[in-house]
Amino acid sequence: MKTSQGWHLGMKDMQILSAPRHRAQLKKPTWIIVLVSLVSLFLICAYVYPPQGSGACYVFSLNGCKGLSDWLPPAPARELTDEELASHVVTNEILNTPPVMPESPKIAFMFLTPGALPFEKLWDRFFQGHEGKFSVYVHASKDKPVHFSRYFVNREIRSDKVVWGKISMVNAERRLLAYALKDTDNQHFVLLSDSCVPLRDFDYVYNYLMYTNISFVDCFEDPGPHGSGRYYERMLPEVEKKDFRKGAQWFTMKRQHALAVTADSLYYRKFKDYCKPNMEGNRNCYSDEHYLPTFFHMLDPTGIANWSVTHVDWSEGKWHPKSYVRKDITSDLMRNITSISENVHVTSDARKEVQIRPCLWNGNQRPCYLFARKFLPETLDSLLQLYPNYTSI
Repeated sequence: MKTSQGWHLGMKDMQILSAPRHRAQLKKPTWIIVLVSLVSLFLICAYVYPPQGSGACYVFSLNGCKGLSDWLPPAPARELTDEELASHVVTNEILNTPPVMPESPKIAFMFLTPGALPFEKLWDRFFQGHEGKFSVYVHASKDKPVHFSRYFVNREIRSDKVVWGKISMVNAERRLLAYALKDTDNQHFVLLSDSCVPLRDFDYVYNYLMYTNISFVDCFEDPGPHGSGRYYERMLPEVEKKDFRKGAQWFTMKRQHALAVTADSLYYRKFKDYCKPNMEGNRNCYSDEHYLPTFFHMLDPTGIANWSVTHVDWSEGKWHPKSYVRKDITSDLMRNITSISENVHVTSDARKEVQIRPCLWNGNQRPCYLFARKFLPETLDSLLQLYPNYTSI
């Protein structure tokens, strides 16, 4: 760091010209006093009314304009609206209330599906022998499924139509959470699709979710057209563009967070009204990709992992992730997925910035994924043949 050198005023001997006798001569001390006074006045003015140019800032302050701005009092925070204040009070009360842990805490497995569950037999193998540690809930938006496993019989909740990309997707998620919250033994909540399969055995999943204090909600900042470019100014003042986030909809969530989501009406309504397909300016916004990431980033950013424990392959660069077919299902594929220990986000702007971060579980790097999608129904037999061998890789 360069040290600034002070400048020195050397006063040479001055030859005083002769003057008329009636004019008094000023002596050296008087000149010095006048000079010091002028310099002091100049510096005081520069301090009180700092110049705006960056070069001038560093002339008058060793710390530059930032040092001067730090000295000034901070700008007052925006006053919360009545609805915001009420929402923050309720959410903080929920998050700050210590959970009451039941004798037999359970995980709620919530399936969001249009109809049949093609991997029900695989999930039956996954659940066997662990009765009392899990609950199952099925939201079937089109057809009532025909079940093959006793764990799924009569587990449908009241369902409604779901349209991809619309708020009805979020409605279904909140509906599943509300039904699952009715059972006070449910302490963690997992959202799964009809194309999801387990990557680990039940005990591994149970311990992974139960013995951590965070929720695995995907969340990252994307400055591109498919991220912040979807933001709509009419979300103000409650949702600012700087807080707008993106993430996959497939989450796992602890009970306090599930309660906060079902209790929310303010932020949910903002996304219901101003985040939907075909908005003004031919913009598309998809609530299931933005509502929960933004909600938790604003209200409890340290309470989420910022990545999802459900793996999906976006390497094909299409609107939808890669779909696995029968020939894809090998031990090598499952080994590759279960060994991943870093999560990846790619921005949608021109830079295509790749953000790679380790998957941390209680501060230690661990494999990222417990589940995976999108598997086509034709892969069931191959997965059953490999199960449970691949879950212990």
